[in-house]
Amino acid sequence: MKYIPFILFTVMTNAAAQLMLKHGMMTLGPLTFAGVNPLFKILQIVFSPWIFAGLTVFVVSMASHLYVLSKVELSFAYPFLSLAYVAVAVFAYFIFREDLNAYRIAGIALICLGTVLIAQSGRDTPETEVAQGSSQSKGSVVQ
Repeated sequence: MKYIPFILFTVMTNAAAQLMLKHGMMTLGPLTFAGVNPLFKILQIVFSPWIFAGLTVFVVSMASHLYVLSKVELSFAYPFLSLAYVAVAVFAYFIFREDLNAYRIAGIALICLGTVLIAQSGRDTPETEVAQGSSQSKGSVVQ
């Protein structure tokens, strides 16, 4: 449970990156390659300020995720990334005026419920069990 803040940091940076990429693509307008060198167009996209910022934040998010994966089980950490869907849906509603209908709200509620259940399963992580087991076995050796 002590790694939850790092996991949530990963989730929020992932969501922030998505929002930046969306904003960047909206400022670029419709994507067309007609009469333009595709390589030039890709470089134009990647180096537009919002796209570049979004990609940079994605790198930060991945670095954070790698740190988390070095500390907790993948089956515990990875489902938390679904909270990025929740954050993106809510922020997209407020920032981009995207639709947040009853089906999406129900889906968000199910994602949150599932994440809470997964978080509850992480109360006794293998690190804790190993530490408790090793201290118990040391105690029994001394006796």
